[in-house]
Amino acid sequence: MPYPRSPPSRRRLQWPTLLSLAPLLAALWLPTASADKSAADYYVHALPGAPDPLLKMYAGHVEVSPEHHGNMFFWFYKNRHIANRQRTIIWLNGGPGCSSMDGAMMEIGPYRVKEDGTLRLNEGSWDEFANVLFVDNPVGTGFSYVDGDSYVHELDDMAKQMVTFLEEWFAIFPEYAHDDLYIAGESYAGQHIPYIASAILDRNALNSAHAWNLSGLLIGNGWISGPDQYPAYLQFAYEAGLITPGTDADRQIQDQQKTCFADLDKGGKDHVDTTSCEAILQDILRTSTKQLGGKCVNMYDVRLDDSYPSCGMNWPPDLAQVTPYLRRADVISALHINADKKTGWEECNGQVSNAFRAYHSAPSVTLLPAILEKVPITLFSGDKDLICNHIGTENLLSTLHWNGATGMETSPGVWAPKRDWTFEGEPAGQYQTARNLTYIRFYNSSHMVPFDYPRRTRDMLDRFMGVDIASIGGTPADSRIDGEKAHPETSVGGHQTNSTLAQQAEEDKVSAAKWAAYQRSGEVALVVMILLVGVWGFVLYRARRRRAGYASVFGADPYDGSGNGRGNSVGGGGLGLDGEPASSMRRSKYDRDVEAARPYGDEEAELEDLSGKQQHRRPRELDGDEHHFGLADEEEDGEDGEDVGGGRRANGHAV
Repeated sequence: MPYPRSPPSRRRLQWPTLLSLAPLLAALWLPTASADKSAADYYVHALPGAPDPLLKMYAGHVEVSPEHHGNMFFWFYKNRHIANRQRTIIWLNGGPGCSSMDGAMMEIGPYRVKEDGTLRLNEGSWDEFANVLFVDNPVGTGFSYVDGDSYVHELDDMAKQMVTFLEEWFAIFPEYAHDDLYIAGESYAGQHIPYIASAILDRNALNSAHAWNLSGLLIGNGWISGPDQYPAYLQFAYEAGLITPGTDADRQIQDQQKTCFADLDKGGKDHVDTTSCEAILQDILRTSTKQLGGKCVNMYDVRLDDSYPSCGMNWPPDLAQVTPYLRRADVISALHINADKKTGWEECNGQVSNAFRAYHSAPSVTLLPAILEKVPITLFSGDKDLICNHIGTENLLSTLHWNGATGMETSPGVWAPKRDWTFEGEPAGQYQTARNLTYIRFYNSSHMVPFDYPRRTRDMLDRFMGVDIASIGGTPADSRIDGEKAHPETSVGGHQTNSTLAQQAEEDKVSAAKWAAYQRSGEVALVVMILLVGVWGFVLYRARRRRAGYASVFGADPYDGSGNGRGNSVGGGGLGLDGEPASSMRRSKYDRDVEAARPYGDEEAELEDLSGKQQHRRPRELDGDEHHFGLADEEEDGEDGEDVGGGRRANGHAV
């Protein structure tokens, strides 16, 4: 359909064409931009029940295996005060399959859940001088999720997945990519942490220009070496008074122990766990029911008991508050839990545990010597834990060879002394250090040492990281080794302000990182749309100027190329096809009333007629249907069966 105005040049014809493609360009680009989240998308603006002022935190999912809908959940707390260096700690709980929200809400995190569902501050939390990143690892654990047929089976795969997560996470939060990086955790994380550390060191070797500064590992009551831990079960049971030597129960357990040792010699020592050896723990727990009137000893704290066959699975008591809190709709919304996470939070996922058999994985103890060449490690043990007890850890240390010597030797035949540690006037434990490795025994503490002693574990952490409070201020904690003030001095809690220079440096760092994040975020879409609107406005402006230049209400556009300024010239007709009577008729209609609005349908038809045979293009079609997937039904293990341990350690929890 012809236009009623003069024909434009070829270049002027391009403007309407480009503008007609603007929606196409926007449709093609915007979904890509919006798919990449920025740090702002993870910011937690409010946390139900938290006291004021709210701590700075981020939470949400990071996709690690799109082909299986694998998403890992994280909860990140910024350090409350800046110490002498920037540090970030990754915390992992055990299982396999137990959520790191245990660590966040019951151990080292800044909040504890009260009985009324509100939160209180945890004095001694690890976010005082370091950022803390809690990760539900592996996929399927806690708030993390994946297709029901795609759980992780081996430690190498778990480590690769964690490295993928960190690559994605540092892309979203680039300001932390150069921090001193620590990895900490407990129980079965004694397998996870060395594997992840080894994977990071391998990554750094291949990508030295963007290496992560892995600075230390901390493992509490870790399941690291089965051949060292299994013999410790009966020995610990003797010392704790759970088994009496020479009794029928003792002889039965000793027979089971002989079977275990035989299986270890046949190759079991090369695996993470051995079924016949796990039975030793189950026998001890069953025997304890005779002493406790049908109840059994708590395998995580032998000072306590529990119903049989739970034997500690109902512990710690804070679970009664933490579980309903993390299932609340307002908490789920605040933490940005994806709608694809179909099941509510649970402490330990039996399906993840059952899938994660690690049949082809060497026990993590085999990785420690190479790691210790480059990275310091602290192992710590609460001495009232049975399932991953301190005797087993000490057995491991006595036989391990690293950095040119065996055990805790400081020179041939000379072992590092066990130094008495007191904290705030009370006996706290023993320190022992040799060749880049520190071992700490915590007195009167359970499997979850930070649950019992948050302030003492924070003192341990700050000492390990070398936090220099001289640059911060605050009153040093009364922490002494062999009666002498420990160095460096640490300070647990009580910090109201921080160094102004340090705060300014942090703000500058964050500001620089924000712009990098914005370039990846959907905000860029706004810039593009503004440019498109600007182009459209320019074209409208040009069109109005042409109308202002008419010779008369019947005159032609002076830019129509007719040469005579008359719109009815035969040689220079309007924007329609030359010589068409319809063009003259329609043109006469519109030229006589420049105030009249042109019919909308005519304009569309005219765009089509410009090119005659022009193909019709439309933006890429977007599938509006969401492809939801369902997780396989969660299986509950352990509590109804007689197999108490089940051969699995879930946060030390046997599921």
